[in-house]
Amino acid sequence: MSRRALRRLRGEQRGQEPLGPDALQFVLRDDDDAEEEGSRRGSGGRRPGAAGKEGVRVNNRFELINIEDLEDDPMVNRERSDCALPDTVVSRKNKGGVQCGNSETKHAADVTKAMSPEQENGLEDIDRILERIEDSSGFSCPGPPPPSCRKHVLYVEHRHLNPDTELKRYFGARAVLGEQRPRQRQRVYPKCTWLTTPKSTWPRYSKPGLSMRLLESKKGLSFFAFEHNEEYQQAQHKFLAAVESMEPNNIVVLLQTSPYHVDSLLQLSDACRFQEDQEMARDLIERALYSMECAFHPLFSLTSGTCRLDYRRPENRSFYLALYKQMSFLEKRGCPRTALEHCKLILSLEPDEDPLCMLLLIDHLALRARNYEYLIRLFQEWEAHRNLSQLPNFAFSVPLAYFLLSQQTDLPEHELASAREQASLLIQQALTMFPGALMPLLESCSVRPDAAVSSHRFFGPDAEISQPPALSQLVSLYLGRSHFLWKEPATMSWLEENVRKVLQAVDAGDPAVEACENRRKVLYQRAPRNIHRHVILSEIKEAIAALPPDVTTQSMMGFDPLPPLDTIYSYVRPERLSPVSHGNTIALFFRSLLPNYTTEGERLEEGLAGGPNHNQGLNRLMLAVRDMMANFHFNDVEVPREDNPEGEGDWD
Repeated sequence: MSRRALRRLRGEQRGQEPLGPDALQFVLRDDDDAEEEGSRRGSGGRRPGAAGKEGVRVNNRFELINIEDLEDDPMVNRERSDCALPDTVVSRKNKGGVQCGNSETKHAADVTKAMSPEQENGLEDIDRILERIEDSSGFSCPGPPPPSCRKHVLYVEHRHLNPDTELKRYFGARAVLGEQRPRQRQRVYPKCTWLTTPKSTWPRYSKPGLSMRLLESKKGLSFFAFEHNEEYQQAQHKFLAAVESMEPNNIVVLLQTSPYHVDSLLQLSDACRFQEDQEMARDLIERALYSMECAFHPLFSLTSGTCRLDYRRPENRSFYLALYKQMSFLEKRGCPRTALEHCKLILSLEPDEDPLCMLLLIDHLALRARNYEYLIRLFQEWEAHRNLSQLPNFAFSVPLAYFLLSQQTDLPEHELASAREQASLLIQQALTMFPGALMPLLESCSVRPDAAVSSHRFFGPDAEISQPPALSQLVSLYLGRSHFLWKEPATMSWLEENVRKVLQAVDAGDPAVEACENRRKVLYQRAPRNIHRHVILSEIKEAIAALPPDVTTQSMMGFDPLPPLDTIYSYVRPERLSPVSHGNTIALFFRSLLPNYTTEGERLEEGLAGGPNHNQGLNRLMLAVRDMMANFHFNDVEVPREDNPEGEGDWD
C-alpha cells in the first residue's frame, strides 16, 4: 500500500506530518553534502523533524517530487502538461499554473538557506514554505500562463484534447476511468498519443507507409506535409477503385489487408453513420487519427500554433477531415470543451486560408462550452484584420456571450454592467446589419413576434427575401446550428428590448441603417469555396438547400468534399483502360445491365473484392439476368380492335 493510501486511512492531509525546513533541504542536497553532514553529526545524530524515518540516499534531487502521485496514478502520462515534471511545486491556494521544477528547486534551496534560526526550530506547514518560495522567486507561474493573459488565441492544450478530461468533470474519475485503468497496464500500443486512446479491439498496428516531412521553415512557421510511400500509393489506388464501384464491401476487403489506410477508414465511417451505427463510425475515425498521429514528424507540434499543413495537398486533407469528424462526434457526445479544442487545432493548421471555414463553428462551440471569455477575446484580436463582425454567426454570438457573461453572479458589479452595455450595443449592430435573421430566429425558437415588429418594413418578410443568397446561406447555417442557445426567457427579453431600440433608430432615419444595406449588397455576392465545403460537412439541411446549383451538381466524395481547384499532386493515379477499349461486347452488355459488374482481369488489377468473393459480382449479374428472363414473355401480334385504333391496352 502506498504512503498516500495510508494517509487517507489515517485521515491525514499532505503536509500535516512533522516536516521542518531541514527536511526540505535534505531533498535538495547532493550526495556529497549529505555525507559530510552525516559525518559531522556522528552515529547518533538525526535530522530534526525526521524522527522515525530512515535516511534515504537520493541520486537525483528531483526524484522525490510528487513521487507518490506518479506511482499511484497510471494515467499521469496521458494527462501530462508541457512541463517536464507534472504539478511539482503547486500551492493549494494557487492551482492555476503548472510548476516545472528546475527553477523552483533552486529558489527553494536559496530560501531554506536564508531562514532564521527561529524558523528552523519551529514546525511549519509545507504549503507556507512553498508560498514563501513563490514570493521570493518573483513569479509563480513558470508553466503555460492562463489563456486570458499570455497564451495566443489558438493555443491548444493537450489535456483538453482528451474527452475523458471533460467527462471526469461531470461524472467523476471513477465513473469514467474505473474500467480503463486495469486494461491500460496491459496495453499493447506502447506509443503515447494525444488525439485518441488505442483500443485492444483494433488490429495490430503496423506502419501503413504513411509519414510526414518538413518542407520548410520561415518567419517562425514550419510547413509540413504527409507522404505516401509506394505501398500506400497502391492501397490508395485500390481505394479509389473501390469508391468508384459504389460497393462498401470492397472497402472492407481493402481494410483487411491495410487496416490503417486513412481514406478507407473515413469513407467506411460515413457508411456506418448513414446506417445509424454511430459507435462503429466513431471507432473508425479514432483509428484513422491514431494512424496519422503515429506518422507525425518529431518537430510537428499540436499546441505550438506554428505548424502548418497545406490543404491543397491531398495527403494532408485526410488529417483535416478526420479531425472535423472527430470534433462532430465529440459535440454530439456532450463534450463541447473538447470539441472546441479540436476546432482550434484545425484552425491553427492554416488560419489564413481556413479551408474548412472553422470560423463559422468556433463561436458555437465556445458558447456551448460556456467559454465566453475566449470567444470575446478571439473577436477582439481578430476583428481588425478578419472582419469577424461581417459573419452573421459572430455578429450574434459575441453579444450573446457578453450577455451571458453579465448574468454571472461571481463578477464585480462594474464588470457586469460593462458586459451588459457592450452586449446591447453589439446586438443592435447585428440586427441593423442582418435584419433578415430576426424572424427566422424567432420562428426557430417557437416565439411569436410582436405585431409591431412582424409588420414593420425593416424586419418584415421583405427583409429575408431581399438579402443576397450567399447571406441567406450563412444565416441558415447559423440558425440551424445555434438557435437553441437563444431560447432562454431572459435572453429573449433582452433581445426584445434591443429590437425595439433598433426600430426606433430606423424610424428616426439613422444613417447607419442605409450604410448597412449598401454593405449587404456589395459583400455577399457569392460565398467562397471553403464556405460551401463547410456547409457540406455540417449536413445542416437548411444550409445545404441554399447551395448554388453549380455546387450541388458536382459529385461529392465523403473523403474529399469539394477539392481545391489548385490541388498540388505529389503522385498521379495510373490511367486505367476504359471498358469500351476492351472491345468485349458481352462485357459491355453485362455492364449495361449491372453497372457494378467487372471482369476477373479488371478485378485482379484493381484489387477489388478478391479471394473467395471474387465471383460475387458475376453471381449478382446472373441472378439479375434470371429475373429478367423469368418476367420476359412473347405475345402474338394481334390486329388492333376497331374500338381502339391506336392499339392501347394492358401489357401482359
